[in-house]
Amino acid sequence: MPKAPVTVKEWERHRERSRQTMPEELRGRELPHVLLAYQQRAVSVIMGEPVTVIEKSRRIGLTWAIAAASVLVSASARSAGGMDTLYLGYSLDMAREFIDTAAMWAKSFAPAACEVEECLFKDTKPDGSSDDILAYRIVFASGYEIMALTSRPRSLRGRQGMVILDEAAFHDNLNEVMKAALALLMWGGKVVVVSTHDGDTNPFNLLCEEVRKGNKPYSLIKIAFDNALKDGLYRRICLTQGKTWSPEAEAAWREDIIAFYGEDADEELFVIPRHGSGAYIPAALLERAQRAETPVLRFERPDAWAELADYLQEAEARDWCEAEVLPLLAGIAPEFDTYAGEDFARKGDLTSLWIAQRRQDMGFACVLLLELRNVPYEIQRLVVFYVLSRLPRLRGGIFDATGNGGYLAEATTKHFRGVRAQMLNPAFYAEVTPKFKAAFERDEISMPRDVDVYNDHRAVRLVKGVPQIEREEQRAGKGEDSKGRKKRRHGDSAIAHLLCYAASVSDNAPPVPSVRSGGVRRSASLLSGNGNV
Repeated sequence: MPKAPVTVKEWERHRERSRQTMPEELRGRELPHVLLAYQQRAVSVIMGEPVTVIEKSRRIGLTWAIAAASVLVSASARSAGGMDTLYLGYSLDMAREFIDTAAMWAKSFAPAACEVEECLFKDTKPDGSSDDILAYRIVFASGYEIMALTSRPRSLRGRQGMVILDEAAFHDNLNEVMKAALALLMWGGKVVVVSTHDGDTNPFNLLCEEVRKGNKPYSLIKIAFDNALKDGLYRRICLTQGKTWSPEAEAAWREDIIAFYGEDADEELFVIPRHGSGAYIPAALLERAQRAETPVLRFERPDAWAELADYLQEAEARDWCEAEVLPLLAGIAPEFDTYAGEDFARKGDLTSLWIAQRRQDMGFACVLLLELRNVPYEIQRLVVFYVLSRLPRLRGGIFDATGNGGYLAEATTKHFRGVRAQMLNPAFYAEVTPKFKAAFERDEISMPRDVDVYNDHRAVRLVKGVPQIEREEQRAGKGEDSKGRKKRRHGDSAIAHLLCYAASVSDNAPPVPSVRSGGVRRSASLLSGNGNV
């Protein structure tokens, strides 16, 4: 079975940290003084309106404020408008974070609340059967509770109270969840829909447009990044982190945040939905697949390194392989079939080599991601051959043969059985990418917990009906160097992952001859001059 995204010990450490998120300088102050102006406005509207829709920037702490509103509602007596709160995030981690933030608020002004507890939520199916969904809750002396969970419970129709749909743009079947939530209004409930955007055709943006047009009688709030900064967001960050605020520091921080999001900044920070469909693979599926223990190794060299003598480059690359790569290769399980996928780049972008295994439970687990930036062709071949020749049970692989990638793809297919070259084109994407997404939906995939890897996978979008990497993503890098300067990425690791997955479901892979791959042909070993690869 796939590993849980958060262990029990990690969960307990997170809970302890969450209880202490209130800055010392804010403790004992009344709620209006704790919340920033835009947070106050959001809470005020939520408390006064039956349906509130909030389109927002990332990184502004709005969920923190909404958790305060949930405590105010559920800690109140019925005569004062009290009711249950049901929080729906798109991942279990979101549910955990929200419930502990609510616990922090409860500790501040509702001490009669009980401790956070785990519970099972009954999700009743149309046929009368039910599934148990893990949830977390806080029970108040008022008799009401806050419950946080993931998924899209059909039993929502039988609940009563305030429903919070967090990051609604990333929920599956948002329209169906909205129908169930709005039914609660009949008995005095509330619905809060809050999210960043995920494309202008996403149901969340369509909902916002309907409200703007006057077709939906809901309250609509828009909070962009600059709105939050104007209301003191960075001042509050400085307060909590013990930093000294200055206009210059705030301006520099703002630019750093914008640079991080690159061409996605309009959507992620300034609440301008990008044209076309949103990310093809939902964020919830990617976050569920992430594993912190999966290694990512990066080998990057400056431009001047290419001018070194060949033997010096080779020596440095081999030393790096021996010191960094070999220990990780030795830890790969020898009993499972192994597959490789590679997306090639020489300058600007990077080469990604994705190594994964098909496990006994049919899970497809990444065991190593190797990325090369600004590395000459021959050295890339050296590193790739070093890795592939030491993989256990190398069953197959697919290498990008588009453009300059044809060189390395051709060299690799000559010397490793089961490895083939592939031109990246719409026909290939149309055939493979839907199956790739389905594997995420079946919870078969595991991948590194890495921001660049995550963003690469989010770069897969529908382009003219075909899920692929958008052209503009080729210029929208999100990785950063040691000096904070943006580096180009164009979904590199996602393409390598896709190719690796395609190799694992191919019917063309040959039988595995032995436990260690032995897949390298004799001619490959001769390339090194001493019989070693």
